[in-house]
Amino acid sequence: MILDHLVYATPDLDATVAELERLLGVRPAEGGRHPGFGTRNRLVGLGGRSYLEIVGPDPEQEDPAGPRPFGIDGLRAAGLAGWALAVEDIDAVTARAREQGYDPGDPQDMSRRTPSGELLSWRLTPPDRAGHGRLVPFLIDWGSARHPADGLPVVELVSVSAVHPDPEAVRRDLAAVGTRLDLAEGRRPTLTVVLSGRPGPVTLT
Repeated sequence: MILDHLVYATPDLDATVAELERLLGVRPAEGGRHPGFGTRNRLVGLGGRSYLEIVGPDPEQEDPAGPRPFGIDGLRAAGLAGWALAVEDIDAVTARAREQGYDPGDPQDMSRRTPSGELLSWRLTPPDRAGHGRLVPFLIDWGSARHPADGLPVVELVSVSAVHPDPEAVRRDLAAVGTRLDLAEGRRPTLTVVLSGRPGPVTLT
């Protein structure tokens, strides 16, 4: 199981995309809209089948019935809002995690259309159930769908790390879903990503 994508949530998608383009030297590609959730995204490849998702409100959609995902409605600035772990057979991985004391939530069916009109379908566990301040990833299973990292502009992912008041508790739940994270003790849960940008390293938190 590997990193599928990092989520960078923003209250203003266009402004954040412009800032990241300036810092990274590549223009994030158009991803698509999430009907019913009031969001759309842009994507930057991180090499292989991994990518950075920049997600924010979609002004061309009506306000959703509930809050937008990743706490977008309450954001004043862009920031990392979690990460997704690529799995095969998401139901089996979820069941094993529960046996080890961590419940990632029930897998859900999701889909969106790309700018070309292609329908992408996948299954994932609820991102808002991701534990320890979203330092534990939600799970995603693309099945036979084309992976969205294909054909994206790419930047180098230098590192992913985190701090948490109880890193051992986080490590236990990471192990339950079959992954690890560079963790240290800190006052509040914080995920930090370093990318290789145009002028030098770019740090996102």
